Amino acid sequence: MNRLNLITLGVKDMKRSLAFYKGLGFKTPAELDDSPDIVFFRNDGTKLALYPLDALAVDISLENPPKKSKGFSGMTIAYNCKEKDEVDRTLKLAEKLGGKIIKPAEQVFWGGYSGYFEDLDGYIFEVAYSDTFTFDKQNMLVFDEKN
Repeated sequence: MNRLNLITLGVKDMKRSLAFYKGLGFKTPAELDDSPDIVFFRNDGTKLALYPLDALAVDISLENPPKKSKGFSGMTIAYNCKEKDEVDRTLKLAEKLGGKIIKPAEQVFWGGYSGYFEDLDGYIFEVAYSDTFTFDKQNMLVFDEKN
């Protein structure tokens, strides 16, 4: 197993979450009703999906569905930018759409520029830029052989 094809976020309110992610620029294959059963976004790279949180918990385990806890889960999702000012624009847009800025963008120890926001369901996203980032044809971040 050396690839991730789909990241599915369990969300509490499909209508609100769909509007949030569409506001950030995520595209759907067609117009959807306000509260679809599941959403698969048409984005470059690893695909992102939204699915009702309770239904996802049941899908994981019918006998003992896990509960999403409050606080940091130990996982972040990253959006890597091609321009430094895109970091600030993306964080401002996420906040305007109802997200919460967890860490404003700043120069960071690894030489880049990044900040973090929390989406409507508590998922943490890093928005980052480095002048060393390169991207392939699918807009996936390319790492050199050392990484």
